[in-house]
Parts: sequence; structure tokens; C-alpha cells
Amino acid sequence: MSAGGADWRPGATPARLQARAALLARTRAFFAARGVLEVDTPLLVNAPVSDVHIHSAAVRLAAERGASAQMFLHTSPEYAMKRLLAAGSGDIYQVCHVVRALEHGRLHNAEFTLIEWYRLGFTLEALMDEVAALVRELLGSAGPQRAQERMSYREAFTRELALDPFTATLAELAQAAATLGFGAPPAGEGEGGAARRDELLELLMGAVVGPRLGAGALTFVHGYPATQAALARLDPRDPRTARRFELYCDGIELANGFHELTTASEQRLRFETDNSERRRMGLPVHALDERLLAALAAGLPDCAGVAVGFDRLAMLATGAAHIDEVLAFPTGRA
Repeated sequence: MSAGGADWRPGATPARLQARAALLARTRAFFAARGVLEVDTPLLVNAPVSDVHIHSAAVRLAAERGASAQMFLHTSPEYAMKRLLAAGSGDIYQVCHVVRALEHGRLHNAEFTLIEWYRLGFTLEALMDEVAALVRELLGSAGPQRAQERMSYREAFTRELALDPFTATLAELAQAAATLGFGAPPAGEGEGGAARRDELLELLMGAVVGPRLGAGALTFVHGYPATQAALARLDPRDPRTARRFELYCDGIELANGFHELTTASEQRLRFETDNSERRRMGLPVHALDERLLAALAAGLPDCAGVAVGFDRLAMLATGAAHIDEVLAFPTGRA
């Protein structure tokens, strides 16, 4: 549609914009009642994330003293918030816009809003309870009736696909994907086999398992494979798994939480492993965020953190069928 057409109009109706504002106010009241400090960190950051599944948007600025000419729009405020935690901020939360390139669809807009927070001394289980409390609060009258259930990543795959994600062969995972029309099974593990395995697991989680979770409930999936730990600790009881969870409601992924990794050397190794995989895949490779690593080395307190997709939660709260319906101006109309 041309710039002179009807696409000057907002995606959300006035009623949904009012509902969105009310949800933001209730979010801030929720954290204020718990004594969690609201913070505001930069949209522009010095280094992008290394995760091969997340694509950062680069921004070219005029060179200034002490600042790089190329910066990036943050995909999450996580790195900056962890620097605040290491500096002694205490419990913190943030409501902010983030940007992820190559994301578009019913549940995706390149620019979207996250609610992200960190709780010192919280177990992953305690954080799940707090996430459930916030989601119930924002869902309104339907919230209190939502049961909370927890299952392991293995249980979710076994129930929905009759596959054990930790013991199934690469060929078995690929066959499950092929059945859904996602390419043919490979001959064997081969080069990049571990990465291919994670790619298939994430594909199956996103296309099959996740959309079947959270029917009438708040379903927390925990115990993700260690290869998908990102910035989470590994579980000392089972090093094959990470202390990480995701929340699903009516088949929609709403949250991603970690018992945060505090060891700088281990985090550096994970970033370097990500960059090696990026090289193999032909993706851009960037310098590591040395400020985050320095903060971890200085001492990140024991904490658990989570990011909740506010726009998706607003969709559930207002009955919207598409993310555009809860955004003032989706990226296509920006």
C-alpha cells in the first residue's frame, strides 16, 4: 500500500490503545507493590547478541569521541540490566521497546515491547510463581481461573511428539520435521550436527509442541537442553539440561526465564561458541560485549531473570487475533 493510502491509520483501535495503557499501569503497580525498582537502559548498544537465532539491527552513527560509529538496537535489555545488578542495583525491572530483524507474522513484529525483570536470591521456581502472578493480573477476569502447570522439556516432547529430545537421533528428529514439510532427513550427524540438532528441536518446539501447550492454563516448560542454555546456568542435578523455562498460554510463548549464569569465563566461552557457529552458517560475527563480561567478572549476584512479551500478553487480554491489533503502528506502518 502506498504511503498516501489508508496505512497512515494505527493498527490498534482506540479501545485497545486504552486497554494497553491500563495493562502498562497495572504492570508498574505490580512491581511497585513488590519493591522492584524500574530502570531505563539504552536502546543503542555497543555489541549485538551472539545467538544464531536472533538477528540484531545495526545503526550507523556519526563518529564521536569514545563511541563507535556502528552500534546496534538492543534485542533485549538483559546485558545492560546485568551491569546494573553487578553494580548493586538490587531487584530491577524494565518495560521497553526492543528490535529483532527478520521477525514478522501474527505473533511477531520487528519492534516490540518486553517486560524484563531480575530478582536476587530467587529460585527458578519462585520466579515462575511471580511470572504466573503477573500474567494472571494482566489477563483480567479470566486470569484467576487459569491453572498453573509445569512440565519438563522432555515431558513436553514425549507427550506431543512421542520423542525423547535427549536420546532421539538426528535422523529421527529430522524425520519428524520432514513429516511437517520441513525438509528431508540428513544422512548422519556430520559437521554441525549438534547445531543441526538444536535447529530441529527449536523448529519442532515452535511449530508443533509449543502451539499445543497452555490450553486454558499457564504452562511452564523447564529443563531445556544445555545447548540452549544461552545465559542460564546448567542444572547440577542433570548437566544435560539448563535452568531455563518458557511460559505458554493458549499455544503462545509468553516468557523466557533463566537462573542466571554468573561465571564470566563460561559466558565468554558460550559467546565464542556462538560466533563459531555464526561463521559456519555465514552469519555476521561481531565482537563480544566486554562490558557485560567485565560486570560478570566483578560479581553478578545470584539471581533469576525473565522477559515477558507484553504485546502477546495484550493480545490474550484483549482477544486480539494479530499482534498488529495491539500496536499503535506496526513496523509496516511506521
